[in-house]
Amino acid sequence: MKHHSHQACPCGSKKQYAHCCLPWHQGKIPPNAELLMRSRYSAYVLDLVDYIRATWHPSTCPTDISVNPPQLKWLGLSIRQYRVISANEANVEFVARSRLHGQAHRLHEISRFVFEQQRWWYVDGQFPEPDTKV
Repeated sequence: MKHHSHQACPCGSKKQYAHCCLPWHQGKIPPNAELLMRSRYSAYVLDLVDYIRATWHPSTCPTDISVNPPQLKWLGLSIRQYRVISANEANVEFVARSRLHGQAHRLHEISRFVFEQQRWWYVDGQFPEPDTKV
């Protein structure tokens, strides 16, 4: 999916993509777990599989990452809570909304991030409620 740098960022920050997630997608390191979470959501929207793989902790990263099935449309990201647990660990609770084959879905996850090798990594997530229709 093509996204222009002057368009609104897919992560919902109200900033232009060029001034939000694009620098992270081009190799800058997000300074905190929330910005990493936002940039990963934008990467899902934009089908940037290499970025998703590069920001997933090597200990939990699947060997095969297929991002978007055909006809999936991401509708928005809502950050519910950003919690710094320690200098090396943080959680981001979010809801991501999507539509597939005409059905609306929401993914509610509490993502776990760790800070290692001078950068934040996505480790895994817990699902506090089942994926339900909106």
